[in-house]
Amino acid sequence: MTGLEIARALEHTPLAVAIAKSNWLFPLLETLHVLAFTVVVGSVAMLDVRLLGLGNMRRSITELTRSVLPWTWSAFVVAAICGAMLFISKASTYYVNIPFRIKFACLVLAAANMLIFHWGARGTLAWDIGPPPVRARIAGAISLALWIAIVSSGRWIGFTT
Repeated sequence: MTGLEIARALEHTPLAVAIAKSNWLFPLLETLHVLAFTVVVGSVAMLDVRLLGLGNMRRSITELTRSVLPWTWSAFVVAAICGAMLFISKASTYYVNIPFRIKFACLVLAAANMLIFHWGARGTLAWDIGPPPVRARIAGAISLALWIAIVSSGRWIGFTT
């Protein structure tokens, strides 16, 4: 079964049909997705700006991470669930949509960047307060660029479906 065939099958599930046929369910899910996504992007941007050494320099990265990441992950779960429900309602349309593919690819790259940073580049927290090392700045720059691409391509989806 190809990806497009799976997408078409998803569109015919009872939940997908209900979302597609409802006058209010798709807009509600889209609103929740955008609101949650805004929290994700805003909180990630706070961390990235700190990693770049451009803000919050008096606040330790450990403290900032501890206070921001619960919001990031909670909002990400909401955005992912709502996004998945939006996807299944028009799965075959989104599956072939280039901006959707760009958004999804950038999400995967952002996750990889985060994992590489947290498991490797961060190293010791000797820089917990003050200027971050070059590897942390690079991770922050890559992350910020990817999240800008994610937001841009996500917005682009609305003009191409």
